[in-house]
Amino acid sequence: MTTPATRVAGTVPVAEAAVPDDFEGQYVRTLVDRWDELIDWDRRKASEQNFFVELLNGAEARRVLDVAAGTGYHSVALAQQGFEVTATDGSAEMIEQTRRNAERRGQSFRVLQADWRSLREHIDGRYDAIVCLGSSFPHLFQEADRRAVLSEFYEALNPGGILIVDHRNFDAIRRHRYQSTGNYYYCGTGATVTVAHVAEQLCRFQYDFPDGSTHHLEVYPILSDELSSLLIDAGFDTIQNFGDFQESFDIDEVDFVIHVARKP
Repeated sequence: MTTPATRVAGTVPVAEAAVPDDFEGQYVRTLVDRWDELIDWDRRKASEQNFFVELLNGAEARRVLDVAAGTGYHSVALAQQGFEVTATDGSAEMIEQTRRNAERRGQSFRVLQADWRSLREHIDGRYDAIVCLGSSFPHLFQEADRRAVLSEFYEALNPGGILIVDHRNFDAIRRHRYQSTGNYYYCGTGATVTVAHVAEQLCRFQYDFPDGSTHHLEVYPILSDELSSLLIDAGFDTIQNFGDFQESFDIDEVDFVIHVARKP
């Protein structure tokens, strides 16, 4: 992946088209250093309860691949629950933070940098489950990449394995009905996250910190039905959708949508 110049407030024209290969460049050190502050591990754990653990246990999964490890929250949490975890991320800065966070919490598991589009070149064998969390999948701007990556995920799963992939509620965002509650995923109180721009092909989030610094992240605003269709096309035969960890939800009222897809 290429690494463009750091994007800060006021430097990115709204009309500028997003580039599919700029993922790693968006996660600059100054933002990565604050990512755990955005998450707030304790509050995030309280909001999730055991949602993902219960899904994995229900699928009888033991070997889990976290393909969007970020700073390691889910990798560490799952390792603490006894799962055999491999953590990957496309950002070298994020992966380094995952290593540090795992060490601080007394956990040891394989950690590596990997581009999803060549995922199987980096991993060892197949897994019982793949988790792709934190609205990471929308970093893929091209439909061809989205299809190719889901195929990579599918092939990296054992038969009967599950893929858990989530995204912000872009259905509501694209209808200008979305406002993050701060109760899920990004639970920290030291930053404000707003939608700076949204169109069919681009959503730009703005992160404002108390010291006056600002960061932008650009993603493709995928719709819930759109991702469900892509999962079916990739070969998954069972798709369950959850809104903020609830199976019954109003699409206009939730922060995040979670898809659970099973490989036959």
